[in-house]
Amino acid sequence: MTVIVTDAGFGPDSHSADFVTPETLPANGPAPALDLTSDTDPRTLAGRLDDIPLIRVDFPSFADGRGFSIARALRRMGYAGRLRAKGHVLADQYAMARRSGFDEVEIDDALATRQPEPQWRARANWQDHDYRSRLAG
Repeated sequence: MTVIVTDAGFGPDSHSADFVTPETLPANGPAPALDLTSDTDPRTLAGRLDDIPLIRVDFPSFADGRGFSIARALRRMGYAGRLRAKGHVLADQYAMARRSGFDEVEIDDALATRQPEPQWRARANWQDHDYRSRLAG
């Protein structure tokens, strides 16, 4: 079972379609949701981003920050769809995930038990607590 974390807290996964990999992404037409590994070069998706409704980026370890770079690159390339971090993302990393472009985080039940919803919601005000707002205040 998985839990989806957003600024509103914990919720169920509203996405029911299958995920494909870049290698199995259809060449033309609407694309299903896409799974990316942490070593994916986002530039390989150039010209296809408008066709993909949801991209899920894997975090194999909480110490592996490549997913944040992938999210930022996708947003800079113009991706406006739903962007989800999946895997070993900690509550302490939620603000960074949101600032880098993720809309939500997918965690397993075990992590949701170890780091309950209040820990994630405490970081949901990520826009108010970045370094720029602290300097301006």
